[in-house]
Amino acid sequence: MYDSPAEGRDCPRGDVVLVEDMETGLVRNAAFDASQMEYDAAYQNEQGNSAQFQRHLDEVASLIETTMGRDRLVEVGCGKGRFLELMLSRGADVTGFDPTYEGSNPRVRKAYFSEALGIRGEGLILRHVLEHIDDPVAFLFRLAQANGGQGLIYIEVPCLDWICTHRAWFDIFYEHVNYFRLTDFHRIFGRVVQADRGFGGQYLRIVADLASLRRPVRDAGDAVSFPEDFTTRLEREATEDLGPCVVWGGASKGVIFALLRERAGHPVDRVIDINPSKQGKYLAGTGLCVLSPEQGLAGLAEGSTIHVMNPNYLPEIAAMAGPGFVYKGMSHD
Repeated sequence: MYDSPAEGRDCPRGDVVLVEDMETGLVRNAAFDASQMEYDAAYQNEQGNSAQFQRHLDEVASLIETTMGRDRLVEVGCGKGRFLELMLSRGADVTGFDPTYEGSNPRVRKAYFSEALGIRGEGLILRHVLEHIDDPVAFLFRLAQANGGQGLIYIEVPCLDWICTHRAWFDIFYEHVNYFRLTDFHRIFGRVVQADRGFGGQYLRIVADLASLRRPVRDAGDAVSFPEDFTTRLEREATEDLGPCVVWGGASKGVIFALLRERAGHPVDRVIDINPSKQGKYLAGTGLCVLSPEQGLAGLAEGSTIHVMNPNYLPEIAAMAGPGFVYKGMSHD
């Protein structure tokens, strides 16, 4: 998030060139440059303001308790600490590690989890971290070494198959260097305890044994099939959707949606988000101001279409904004 429209428009930029590695079978952005990335206070990825997302977190907490227990847990990359706080409230013994943590909970160390710290967990928690790591397999090996080569690990990442099936072109963005499928983790780990999809199919949820970690080998029979018509809907809507373009969701999906709509010649007019940390700030790329629901709905003509960036939130948003608008869940054709 940026403090002015000019800063938003002048943000760092980079190309996205998705490739399937012919040795490992993993999908990554071959043009990724890690030096472009800076995760500081301006990076706002908190979703916990939504009741729907809170239900997802409760499901994850229950899954972790069932498969890994509550004792001696370590959350690597705990971010703002919301999930760690949830686990603590449920009676878990958990320690968090994140050098960018801004809170004051003594259970969080503002450092990277490493062998030098001498801390080992019965289970590691890695939520929405691995997709940001330049070499994810090497990173997992470092975590395993830091944890004595043993223990279980819970991994949660976006699902590439869901992105492709739903032609979710706005789910491809620079901060995510990797894009995973369930089969990837069966090749990365020899022993997978749990492997399924959550959050409406958008996320992969994996519990695996760190002692069984191995370098994946590509399976030619499981090659990635990327749809040729991936951006067809973008091109169609840019010519057919002639009314004011209102977006609900100022996170990564909204950033990319607004940027590519602008390039297609039909820019977004308003961006709404319930996260107070985003309101009054400006989006990367377009410099659009993020409005509160009250600001964003004020003066909006009845019958206007609101593009809901994540369909999981559509009922919640419709209940909040009322029946006077047309709601379009952007991941549904």
